[in-house]
Amino acid sequence: MRVWYSFPLRIGRSGIGETAIQQVRGIAEHGATVTLWCGSLEAEAAGVARVVETNRPAGFRLPMKLMGLDRWRRWHDGVVAKALRKAPANLLPDVVHAWPLGALETIRAAQARGVAVVLERPNAHTAFAYSVVEAESRKLGVPVSEDNPHHADPARLAREEAEYDAADALLCPSDFVRQTFVDQGVSEAKLVRHRYGYDAARFKPAELNGHEPGGLRALFAGRCEPRKGLHYALEAWAKSGVGEDGGTLTLCGVFEPAFREACAKWLELPGVDDAGFVTDIETRMRNSDALVLPSIEEGSALVTYEARACGCLLLVSDAAGAVVADGADGLLHRPGDVAALAEHYRRLHDDPALRRRMRAASAAVAADLTWSAAGARLLEAYAETIDRARPVAR
Repeated sequence: MRVWYSFPLRIGRSGIGETAIQQVRGIAEHGATVTLWCGSLEAEAAGVARVVETNRPAGFRLPMKLMGLDRWRRWHDGVVAKALRKAPANLLPDVVHAWPLGALETIRAAQARGVAVVLERPNAHTAFAYSVVEAESRKLGVPVSEDNPHHADPARLAREEAEYDAADALLCPSDFVRQTFVDQGVSEAKLVRHRYGYDAARFKPAELNGHEPGGLRALFAGRCEPRKGLHYALEAWAKSGVGEDGGTLTLCGVFEPAFREACAKWLELPGVDDAGFVTDIETRMRNSDALVLPSIEEGSALVTYEARACGCLLLVSDAAGAVVADGADGLLHRPGDVAALAEHYRRLHDDPALRRRMRAASAAVAADLTWSAAGARLLEAYAETIDRARPVAR
C-alpha cells in the first residue's frame, strides 16, 4: 500500500508528534510504502521511503514563533495539496493520512484525484472538548488560557468541522472519541476505530514476586490541568484515607499555576508527592501499582499504554480512552465520580493480592498493545476506508 502521511508540525516531538512518528514507523514496518510530509522531522523515520519537510524550503526552517501555528499548518496543507494536484497518476498514493488543522486543502486535492483520505482524531470532537473543559474550569474558578488548545475558538472549530465533513473517514483511537462524534451527528459509517500503542524498547514490566508489600502506590502522569481530572484524583485520595494508612500518590507533571492554587488544599495530604516534571517516568511506573487518570476528555492517552507495559493496573475514567477490562486489569469510573475512585483506592490498598493479580493481568495484555501492533491495525483501517470510499479510477 502506498501511503502519504501528512503531519503539519514537528514530527517526533512529545505528545502528538510522538504518536505520529510511531504510526509512521508502524505502517512502514508492516510493508507500507510511506511518503512522509511533515513540518520538520525531529526523530528517526525508520523504513520510510521518502521524507519531505514542508517547513524547510531550501533547507532553512521557517520560524514557527514568527509564523504562528495556524500559518505553519496552512503552509504545510498548501504544499501537500499542490503535490497531490501535480503528481503523475502512477505516483499517487492509495491513501492519505492527514492530521487536524492542516488538512482541508489536502483532502480536497486528494479526492479530486480519486485518493481516499483518513483524518486522525487524537481527541474527542472539538465542540465537545471545548464545552467540557470550559465547564470544568469554570467550576474550579480556573480560566482557560488563550494559548490552551482547548480554549474555545469558533474559527478553529469551523475549520476542523469542515475537515470532518470532507474526509472519507475519521480515525478514532477509542470508543469514547467515537461516541463524541456520534453525539454531534457524524455518521457512524464514517468513524473507523484504530488505536495507539507504546514503545516496547522503553516500557517494560518489573518482576512481580509474591504479594506487593506495603500500601497502594498510585501514580498520576500528565499535564496537571482540569482536563486531566487531577483534582478528582486528589479529592478521592482525601476521601479514601489511604494516604493516612501508608499509601502514596505520586504526581508527575507540570501544574498550570491557577490550577495549582485550586488544588493546594490537597497537595499537603498524607502520601501525596508532587514530583513535578520527571525524565524517568518508565522507572516510576515500574515502581507503582496503579496509574490513576480521571480525565474528563481524552483521545486515548498514551500514558495508559505505557503504564500497562510497565506492569501498572489502570484506575481511569471511561473518558481516558484506555484499553482496559474493568475489574480484570483495571477499574473504571465515570468522569467526576469521586466516591467510586475513592472506593477503588481503598479496595486496592486493603488487598495486596488483588493488586498483584490485576497488575499481572495488565502486563499480560500489554504485549498486544505495542506500536507495531497498532501499525498493523492502522493498515487495516486504511484498507477499510479505501474499499468504502471506492475512489474513482485515476
